[in-house]
Amino acid sequence: MRLPLPRNLPRRLAASAAALAALLVATFAAVTPAPAAPPAPASPTSSAEPAASATVTAGAGFWHTSGRRILDEAGNPVRIAGINWFGFETSNYVAHGLWSRDYRSMIDQMKSLGYNTIRLPYSDDIFKGTTPTSLNTSGGMNADLVGLNSLGVMDKLVDYAGTVGMKVILDRHRPDSGGQSALWYTSSVPESTWLANLRSIAARYAGNSAVVGIDLHNEPHDPACWGCGDQATDWRLAAQRGGEAVLSANSKLLIFVEGVQSFNGSSYWWGGNLQGAGQYPVQLSVAGRVVYSAHDYATSVAQQSWFSDPSFPANMPGIWDKNWGYLFNQNLAPVWVGEFGTTLQSATDQTWLRALVQYLRPTATAGADSFQWTFWSWNPNSGDTGGILNDDWTTVNTVKDGYLASVKSPGFGGGPGGGGPGDTQPPSVPGGLAVTGVTASSVSLSWAASTDDTGVTGYEVYRGGSKVASVAGTSYTDGGLGAATAYSYTVRAKDAAGNVSAASASVTATTSAGGGGSAGCTAAISLNDWGSGLTATVTVTNTGTAATKGWQVVWTWPTGLQISGSWSADVTRGGQTVTARSLAYNGVLAPAASTTFGVQATRTDASAVASATPVCTATS
Repeated sequence: MRLPLPRNLPRRLAASAAALAALLVATFAAVTPAPAAPPAPASPTSSAEPAASATVTAGAGFWHTSGRRILDEAGNPVRIAGINWFGFETSNYVAHGLWSRDYRSMIDQMKSLGYNTIRLPYSDDIFKGTTPTSLNTSGGMNADLVGLNSLGVMDKLVDYAGTVGMKVILDRHRPDSGGQSALWYTSSVPESTWLANLRSIAARYAGNSAVVGIDLHNEPHDPACWGCGDQATDWRLAAQRGGEAVLSANSKLLIFVEGVQSFNGSSYWWGGNLQGAGQYPVQLSVAGRVVYSAHDYATSVAQQSWFSDPSFPANMPGIWDKNWGYLFNQNLAPVWVGEFGTTLQSATDQTWLRALVQYLRPTATAGADSFQWTFWSWNPNSGDTGGILNDDWTTVNTVKDGYLASVKSPGFGGGPGGGGPGDTQPPSVPGGLAVTGVTASSVSLSWAASTDDTGVTGYEVYRGGSKVASVAGTSYTDGGLGAATAYSYTVRAKDAAGNVSAASASVTATTSAGGGGSAGCTAAISLNDWGSGLTATVTVTNTGTAATKGWQVVWTWPTGLQISGSWSADVTRGGQTVTARSLAYNGVLAPAASTTFGVQATRTDASAVASATPVCTATS
């Protein structure tokens, strides 16, 4: 049976009807040869690979595989310990949260928390020149994204991640922004389009080692099979065709291949069943490129039989071994848990996550000889798991993040601190920080360049102790500020190894009082409706002649639309009236500036109409 969930991140309950199971068993019996004897497991501590380089930071260059390990260009074993940042696969056609923050600030925060890799989902729609929506470029935020299409924005995110020492795995999440598909193709997006777009995006990042691989398709599930020999449904055969398409354009990329739902009548999470991969491995023309990927979730996504087993959680390692862990344990291939997550609201989920993290092997003891992983998700607007960020898109869910501490690997390498020997000297402190201009809503700053033994790559600007921007040059204009208000600033320099200088001397600037006028605002709602539920993205724009101090948006929805979540606004409801109020960080809008918030709702009445006319009121 299926578990219907918001289409921007579908999860499914892995179970199959008895008749379908019987059919699958019969099919596999007809086409499946006897399994080959698996190779003997390698010792976890033995390796024929070169010793870690004393001069090259772990993770440098493109990567390849050897047995169960992933190795960097110099032969150092590396560990993917990352985060999913979704949005390009939705009708926003861009990573979510850029309605609230600058993309560089987001990536800097990921790195500061110890994540070393970003899994970036997309749909094939972005190859049609799609225009990102809900992209805030007011006050200098995301200024270099103005006018770019979705692929252009992706280029910026990838390039910046590379400059701060992070890697990116591109994830072909969906054929189109409408929703997840069981197979890698649909009637409107045939296999030929899938293959052409894989070649296109592989070629786009050829030579850019920030991108280390491509996840060919997200969560294949019934009727997708593994090893059944049917060209239309055998995901293993399709993955070989998709992998060859990628390698034909960029032979240095890793090919990430997810599992299916069912194998020989045994069901698991969508994309999480790799029971057939040992018997029917994915074989490519370039050796050392295949990484198998599993997805694993807790009860906040769906209740499964193993969670109520009397032996839980002691039963879980055996379940993981059966479905995907054996590939690592038998030294057949690296295994990357590309998605796992939970709201952590139940004791069962907390126990599950604690057990899974231990199974993934702590970095302090196993180093990079470990399972690879990217947590779902960075975004707080994941309906069934929530995120590492809270609903304000800025503060961190420290409890959830804390569960992952033992398996993080900030520098990719074998120890708890990451990369081993390398550059540890921070740049000099920026000097001469000065205010070069003020308006009623902005402050302009400049400072003298710092020096470093290997080179300064950029600067971090802090307002009142909170980072507001990362810039490459020695000047910055901070916009969207309140009139007649004092603000304090400091600047820090950073280098390519991630070393950050001490803070500069602070300066204080007071914005001007402005020329009077009045504030006004409008609001527009954009709906992403999948039938059983929806998300509403609301854009608030200051249409007045003075900065707002706050805003409120009101609309009516029928009671058959139950609000299940929100972000970037304080959303309340009385009867059919929905009221959204600004938060402390997004209430101040300069004239013509915009901000965005969102609401998620579940439809309890199939006839409930989601269209609405929002009314915005501003205070100045």
